[in-house]
Amino acid sequence: MSIETLVTSPAKTVIIGPNHPFVIIGERINPTGRKKLAAEMRDGDFSRVRKDAVAQIEAGAHILDVNAGLGVANPHEVEPEVLSEAIRIVQEVVDVPICIDSSVVPALKAGLETAWGKPIVNSVTGEDERLEAILPLVAEHGAVVIAISNDESGISYDPKVRFEVAKRIVERAVSYGIPREDVIIDPLAMPAGAVADAGAQVFEIVRRVREELGCNTTCGASNISFGLPNRASVNAHFVSMAIAAGMPCAITNPLAQEIMQGIRAGDMLMGHDENCTAWIKMQRQKSQETPADTGESKPSQRRSRRSRSERVSR
Repeated sequence: MSIETLVTSPAKTVIIGPNHPFVIIGERINPTGRKKLAAEMRDGDFSRVRKDAVAQIEAGAHILDVNAGLGVANPHEVEPEVLSEAIRIVQEVVDVPICIDSSVVPALKAGLETAWGKPIVNSVTGEDERLEAILPLVAEHGAVVIAISNDESGISYDPKVRFEVAKRIVERAVSYGIPREDVIIDPLAMPAGAVADAGAQVFEIVRRVREELGCNTTCGASNISFGLPNRASVNAHFVSMAIAAGMPCAITNPLAQEIMQGIRAGDMLMGHDENCTAWIKMQRQKSQETPADTGESKPSQRRSRRSRSERVSR
């Protein structure tokens, strides 16, 4: 089944669907775990937000996730204004659609009022209180919503339970007038170090969501590698396999070269990269990259200079 989710800015339309190139939702504008960014945003300094927005688009992101979770004691008072300003700044410097990322309902409302075009709301979960608060906002603004497969019972390790949660969220969304194609399900990747078939669980939910619910899927790719060595390699392979399973987008870091390699390879092998253009372009760019000149001689250069001076002295 081919499902297309359209996300727009005034200048661009991004199509999310298993028959289209993989869509990268850049995750970097998020102060969680980034103390400097959080402090700057609290102080009204959005210079790093500007830089991160431009850098992610240059690296290949199609949509930008914007989060203003500052870890303050009064997020309902602070976050709406900060998130709204961050979105405004991002829209000044890039022309791609926005993914509004918050757990604070007033902040989501402020973000929806600031974002141009048809944005994504990230996210809603299966608790009745959350559904009643967020889904009407999504419907009112004609937005797309990411639905996370957990509810009052928490996150289940059973993929059948996670699918049923997703099904219930989709049914509620449709009851509010939100089209199925505007609901993107996050099946929640479990850590592979804790759940042996964590990847297989995600791929099975992706298939069922597409075939039975008529929705697209996404995930936070890095969850799969939590606690493992060489996480970048695990994430890259997981994304390639997810593309093959029919997952059309992910929230990830486009500045991480290894995961971008996995995405480009997955797209190419699934026939979403005509004439292998994006893959070849990436390899050419890699071959042209050279280490920054520090002004110091390389070891081989130092050795050759020393040997020449020794020969002269003799």
